Amino acid sequence: MKRAKGIIILEAKSLSMIYGADELRDIAELVDLVAPPQTREAVYANPTLMHDVEVLFSGWGPPVLDAEFLSYAPALRAVFYGAGSVCGIVTDAVWERGITVSSAYGANAVPVAEYTLASILFSLKHAWRLSQQMRLQKRLVDREAAPGNYGSRVGLISLGAIGRRVLELLAPFDLEIAVYDPFLTRPMANSLGVELLSLEEIFSTCNVVSLHAPLLEETEGMIGGDHFRRMLPGAAFINTARGELVRENEMLEVLAERPDLQAVLDVSTHEAEATDSPLYSLPNVFVTPHIAGSTGNECHRMGRYMVDECRRFLLRQPLHWQITRELAERSSHRAITSRPGLYIAAMTPRVSTGRNVWATPDGRIGATLPAANGAE
Repeated sequence: MKRAKGIIILEAKSLSMIYGADELRDIAELVDLVAPPQTREAVYANPTLMHDVEVLFSGWGPPVLDAEFLSYAPALRAVFYGAGSVCGIVTDAVWERGITVSSAYGANAVPVAEYTLASILFSLKHAWRLSQQMRLQKRLVDREAAPGNYGSRVGLISLGAIGRRVLELLAPFDLEIAVYDPFLTRPMANSLGVELLSLEEIFSTCNVVSLHAPLLEETEGMIGGDHFRRMLPGAAFINTARGELVRENEMLEVLAERPDLQAVLDVSTHEAEATDSPLYSLPNVFVTPHIAGSTGNECHRMGRYMVDECRRFLLRQPLHWQITRELAERSSHRAITSRPGLYIAAMTPRVSTGRNVWATPDGRIGATLPAANGAE
């Protein structure tokens, strides 16, 4: 049987992060590589490398698969993107050619959900606030206001890939779970053992609110100051999705007014601003530098997912992580031609964004329940 020809294209510093020695060995066993791993700049300078390529492995720093690039790759059949959203790599030309696309978004959902679980449990103990108080006061402080991890109420905004995994991780704990998702039906919610609430009810009744919605035109700025003003005393807000989902100036204003609230932010729209931003000075805001998503050895999981996906593709088996045109148009995988304002962000390795696929099986924006690929 003739072996498919392949190539690996991504930024040099991401190669060893995503595709470790084991993954590179297995790729070489699956396909005949036409060249050593390339950067997109190298391939742009020598596009003839793509002439016989049937299988493309990529990751952060991918080439943009537009009509011009694809004209140099007449044999290309499949793209395996070892990162999250493909909005910065896929264009309509990919779908028009019928090229198969798979993404490792599911692999990145794992560490994001783990970070979220840890943040939820710590927040219910008021660990962030109490630790800071002890450091400042240099003594034991009153801990009685913390609701704890029994019978407390956790609200999840969106049950996409990450929200579902968070829900699974919360199952062993004695917590009440409420969900806001515009396309989650009550029978579906009942089958999952969660309470379906409005966005306003999530903020006004939950001890912790965790945001997992995708960034779309429809969701940008979906959470504002009024939501934060509704929060219970001592409640916490966690964002591992996208800063742009929140009207952040309004959030920071309320957090300044309500020192009892806690915000755990792994993403923010203010993170690139000067250090005099309230983001860094408010004592009840706890920021981390995009560590929710894949870091260190966790990045190899994304490469492994794509190696295994390529094997399934070559064996003509059902794929676990395929992105179809229909799914892309209704999710954060939407092609860059449809989302030009997000192109630069998509090309930047911000793995902790946890971009969810937020589409029902019939393609509407909402929750993917149950998981269509069965791989989560």
